[in-house]
Amino acid sequence: MKKVQLNPVGWMSQLSQVEVSQLQDTTHSDLYDMFRNCCLAVLNSGVDEDDYEMLFAPYEDFDIKLIRRERGVKIELVNPPEVAFVDGKLVRGVHEHLFAVLRDLLYMGNKYAFMHKSAPLDSTSITDMVFDMLRHAKVLEGNDELNTIVCWGGHSINLTEYKYTKEVGYQLGLREMNICTGCGPGAMKGPMKGAAIGHAKQRYKNGRYIGISEPSIIAAEPPNAIVNELVIMPDIEKRLEAFVRAAHGIVIFPGGVGTAEELLYLLGILMNERNAQQPFPVILTGPAGSEGYFEAIDEFVGATLGKEAQSKYQVIVDDPQEVARTLRAGLERVDKYRRAMGDAFSFNWSLKIDEPFQQPFIPTHKTMSELALHHNQSTAELAVVLRKAFSGIVAGNVKAEGIKQIKEHGPFSLTGDPALMTRIDGLLKSFVAQQRMKLPGSEYQPCYTISRGK
Repeated sequence: MKKVQLNPVGWMSQLSQVEVSQLQDTTHSDLYDMFRNCCLAVLNSGVDEDDYEMLFAPYEDFDIKLIRRERGVKIELVNPPEVAFVDGKLVRGVHEHLFAVLRDLLYMGNKYAFMHKSAPLDSTSITDMVFDMLRHAKVLEGNDELNTIVCWGGHSINLTEYKYTKEVGYQLGLREMNICTGCGPGAMKGPMKGAAIGHAKQRYKNGRYIGISEPSIIAAEPPNAIVNELVIMPDIEKRLEAFVRAAHGIVIFPGGVGTAEELLYLLGILMNERNAQQPFPVILTGPAGSEGYFEAIDEFVGATLGKEAQSKYQVIVDDPQEVARTLRAGLERVDKYRRAMGDAFSFNWSLKIDEPFQQPFIPTHKTMSELALHHNQSTAELAVVLRKAFSGIVAGNVKAEGIKQIKEHGPFSLTGDPALMTRIDGLLKSFVAQQRMKLPGSEYQPCYTISRGK
């Protein structure tokens, strides 16, 4: 049996005795099981595998323990994956990530009662919690330079698309912009890798590669090796809010349903009339040959949310330099607006996010079948519902609880207006045809069925 003890690093190296006691109290809770699984995912950093069963199966004898010390708490790993070690020593970045998991899931999880009904539910409290978690993770400390670009895109992209994400990241890095992604492989790794090279060429010493994940997705998307700041939010809704509150601009690369979910969330917020004056640069981009992907996305957005939604983003194909230049110009407008509003550069308080975009949606066969997929509602309400539908499909594709439900009860059923369901079906089929649902080499079995109502 292999055992490895780790000294605390970062903020977790300065805990009071009461805080240590509270951490130890969590070791027999559901929250601790979540902590163990997230740590196992972190220990598999850089492994390209989106099947949680395949990832976890070899490590049934893995365990993680907290050992109390006068100055804080140590982590003890029992039978950890060898991939996390070099010549018998744990990779330093993985060491840091483990204590980030401890901070976010056990310390902050205990503070905000993630697993209980007493967790914050009203809009203001949720935003305050997102702020507090980013502040504890020190994401906000270096985020006042107005240079954080959030990059969204699929974990399952082809080599040409991956190289393009690296080139865009490189151009952003040359302009001393930092990268924040969902922390996994594919379009989440490429921009970070490219930016690291751009930062090195400019001798830019403050390169930040922020990865924001959540417990149910991290097993399918273990942190890539470039991430130097890891944050784990309690659910997808708070993860999305963390992205848009911390972002100064957003780049969206080709992706699947997860990327579509992110875009729908963002558009639903930006169409809020209270955000009408808010400059928020959003660019959809990909290499030559990806035009069909963006045409399908743009057509879907236009048909469902309308021209106003389409006006909230720009599509730039096969021009990384233009992407970076356009973002730089957009950041100047963000600077003027934040100064005029008296808003913080590090956290976008003035962005209005309505409560339906913040409330956790738990995909089940019942909740998925009850989604109001029709046009007889406002565009904001439709954006919320479409986001939930795509979020459920993500869960059925890669999240442990979603996959378990599909195995036990069959695919989720989506039903709604014939015209709307036809458009959803068409978009999803294009993702399947382009192998955007699972990593290449994995045969995709749809976790959903589409029914057209009367």
